[in-house]
Amino acid sequence: MRSPAISEDLKQKILLIHDRLCSEYGCPIPFFHDLDPLSELVSALLSHRTRNADSARAFKQLTSRFPDWSAVRDASTQEIQTAIAPCTWPEQKAPRIQQILRLISERHNGELSLDFLAELPVTQARAWLESLPGVGPKTSAAVLLFSRLRRPALPVDSHHHRVAVRLDLIPTNTAVGPAHALLEAQLPLDWNAQQVYDNHEVLMLHGQRCCYYRNPACDRCPVLDLCPFGQARAQ
Repeated sequence: MRSPAISEDLKQKILLIHDRLCSEYGCPIPFFHDLDPLSELVSALLSHRTRNADSARAFKQLTSRFPDWSAVRDASTQEIQTAIAPCTWPEQKAPRIQQILRLISERHNGELSLDFLAELPVTQARAWLESLPGVGPKTSAAVLLFSRLRRPALPVDSHHHRVAVRLDLIPTNTAVGPAHALLEAQLPLDWNAQQVYDNHEVLMLHGQRCCYYRNPACDRCPVLDLCPFGQARAQ
């Protein structure tokens, strides 16, 4: 939920960080997927704790082997596990994916689709997704934002989270899960999906290319003057 208790100083800082990082990394950033929301959900589930290249290969093998998601739902679990072998823990993800596909069918009058989420407010759509086993705030946001639904929901990955903590946008002891609500609440209410996507992408890219977990390159950081962590390192 969005919180009204955000100071004007923090709002201005967030916009300044966003604008500088957008200048650094080139906004608007093209969306990397144009999948329907159910396909995006399966893709996100495969990506958990998996390198992007490996999860992409698993998704491609799965969709090449089976004609549609009902066939994946109804196949033997061993067949699914074999198809998604490139990702981590296929023996856990195969039954979970099938369980989720069955639940979606049961809850949506037998229809295996998530297109109906387009008609729900973002908060309700996220709550519906997060009622599925293994679906947390990052996955629900990814389904709504990255899929062709293009809804303004903010995913937070480990890079995004690290940069936000160092910039003092969220408290140091905030875990990634709770960080979703806090960071999304800080964004302007009228931002569209592209702007929310850009915000996620530039913070993530900054974590990957400059604000490293170890030995961050603070000397070339475009937001160093706004970063308490970087300022402390420079002393």
